[in-house]
Amino acid sequence: MLIDLSKASRINPDSSNEFETKVLDFIKEWFSESKTIKVQSSGSTGKPKVFDIEKSKMLNSAEMTCDFLGLKEGDLALLCLPIEYISGKMMVVRSISQQLKLKIAQPSLKPLENLKEEIDFCAMTPLQVENSLDKIHWIKNLIIGGAAVSETLKTKIYQTLQRSNSQTQIFETYGMSETLSHIALKKIFPSQEDWFTVFDGVDISLDERGCLKIFAPKLNAEVLQTNDLVELKTEKQFRFLGRLDNVINSGGAKIFPEELERLIKKEIPNEAVFLGIEDEKLGQKLVLVVEDKRYKMQGLTNDDLNPELQNFKSQISNLKFEKSFHKPKEIIFVEQIPRTPNGKVNRSELRQLVKEMTHGLQ
Repeated sequence: MLIDLSKASRINPDSSNEFETKVLDFIKEWFSESKTIKVQSSGSTGKPKVFDIEKSKMLNSAEMTCDFLGLKEGDLALLCLPIEYISGKMMVVRSISQQLKLKIAQPSLKPLENLKEEIDFCAMTPLQVENSLDKIHWIKNLIIGGAAVSETLKTKIYQTLQRSNSQTQIFETYGMSETLSHIALKKIFPSQEDWFTVFDGVDISLDERGCLKIFAPKLNAEVLQTNDLVELKTEKQFRFLGRLDNVINSGGAKIFPEELERLIKKEIPNEAVFLGIEDEKLGQKLVLVVEDKRYKMQGLTNDDLNPELQNFKSQISNLKFEKSFHKPKEIIFVEQIPRTPNGKVNRSELRQLVKEMTHGLQ
């Protein structure tokens, strides 16, 4: 389905599936007399919640992104994210704000599978990009959000686009439901940046814990206090270290799992997550969970790995870590790491899965 949002008042297409119907329902809700829209949070850092957001503030957010990327009336955008969440809703709002043409694709791991034309703007999750590398050169401006972009994926993106001589621009995003999608971008291609840069009109600072505080009055009247540990370079640039909730305390040493994950993903192509599992001596034992389709549970334990996975485990065990306590005490394989509906790793569910697999690993 293709919707021309410059003619929104005359939109009356027939939907062919449930997702298209949901998108049309949202557009109808947007042009209603209500001044607010209901948005559901992802639930990646707590219980999902539904809250009301002012349409005017969503338009402010849309304009920030469109201005930054230089999007203009008549450009073609692609929606391939769930419309229930802020990420999907904001793709529609950006299209309305800038009078874009909006192509609707069913959210899936391969949203570009049937793509046959150039797209000016698209937002995707890392998993979607991973499964669409053969088509991303068709997109002029691509933003990736919902989860961190691994070093392995960055390398794949660079190698793929270098071969195609693509003019594509790709950015990693930082944001949340409360900031109406992203408030900062970090370029991945054609050059690669180390620091997120916040939009104009957004102020950042640190609290006493070293966590990011955000004041973006055009988006939210309140100062937003996050549990994201960051390092500030300037008043407009920061580097994400990890979530305070995820910090692992092992034998008195504080470990940031996200930093270790970024490092190990430079060495192995698999999804990998560091967890802290309760331990009598250490308080928390550092465990590395690696996703590999070759491992199928079916009554097996990680002691029963086939020779291929045993060799892979040995390879991971031999990786060098900066500090001795960064080396995982256990390496555990799972066939699939649990994720939230919008693609983020569900650490609490994964922790429970690991405990069940290891019969209460202590």
